[in-house]
Amino acid sequence: MADFQPAEFEARAERASTAMAAAGLDALLFTTEAEIRYFTGFRTAFWRSPTRPWFLVLPRGARPVAVIPAIGAALMASSWVGEIKTWPAPRPEDEGVSLLREALAPFGRIGLPMGPESALRMPLADFRRLGAEFEDATPLIRSLRMVKSDAEQEKIAAICEIGSAGFARAPALFRKGLTMREAFRDFRIALMEEGAEDVSYLVGGKGPEGYADVISPPGDDELREGDVLMLDTGAARDGYFCDFDRNFAIGRAGDAVKRAYRRLDAATEAGLAAARPGATAAELWRAMRDALGAPAGGAVGRYGHGLGMQLTEPPSLAPFDKTRLLPGMVLTLEPSIEVAAGAILVQEENILVTEDKPRLLTHRAAPELPVI
Repeated sequence: MADFQPAEFEARAERASTAMAAAGLDALLFTTEAEIRYFTGFRTAFWRSPTRPWFLVLPRGARPVAVIPAIGAALMASSWVGEIKTWPAPRPEDEGVSLLREALAPFGRIGLPMGPESALRMPLADFRRLGAEFEDATPLIRSLRMVKSDAEQEKIAAICEIGSAGFARAPALFRKGLTMREAFRDFRIALMEEGAEDVSYLVGGKGPEGYADVISPPGDDELREGDVLMLDTGAARDGYFCDFDRNFAIGRAGDAVKRAYRRLDAATEAGLAAARPGATAAELWRAMRDALGAPAGGAVGRYGHGLGMQLTEPPSLAPFDKTRLLPGMVLTLEPSIEVAAGAILVQEENILVTEDKPRLLTHRAAPELPVI
């Protein structure tokens, strides 16, 4: 729980209880890392092991009840939790099911995230063995987590500063002849030296007119004169992410790429102008889309998303998402444009929605494509 003071978790539980009362729910069940950490402060890299399930029951008006493998009891005891029930996992014949059934027994209507971007992190056969009926709590959880507290905003701002400092070192890091694998390695090191705790997400691409996608891992192909290099980092500190990219031309930049970059910059400015409380995520997408004109996008699919404890969170800046922006939401602005067949450019910034104009959390990308 060292990442936050107890008052932070008390406030989260109180807001959840108010929302549960409005929805007529008696308790919430969570099986995934982000929600369990959100309500308790339990943070560990052990989630990367799929062997053991973890459960949290949040009763209305009470502290959460953790139903977890015994290996996590000591760490969970240091978090904001009321009761801990454990079993000696792994134990395939009863992987916490009987304990969880016992913890849920006092409650009538129980909510569980079931909608978009949710997941059930337990065996489906075990879930069926619970024998309980659940109601979809996705809207409730989304409404709680999308608006960040002051303490959360500070943590996201801090990692965005670290990411910006890492990108500021680009002229000393990247050069013609460097392999993509070396570029990724050197940039990871730079981010850690600037204060990142983890760089679990780093993707990128390169090419003379842009890149084919925005999710590629590195290979041994070398940076060449005239290439555009893009790196997109999800560095983290204290369990919160930044998520933004930067583009760099190696040696020189072609006219088509420079024009496309300027249009991206204009689209980002349009997004900043539109990111006001009351606007919808779809309206923010539309503002960037109109500034881009055609062609736009490629296969990226949206122009940004929420950001926080997870690299990507709701809402989606896309035409289908009618979520209204509220002060305290942290978003990415991520317009993309097609430069040529099979080649795109993407620009991404991280912002905080305020009562007035948004606050840039990242250091704004240069208005003209930087040349290294």
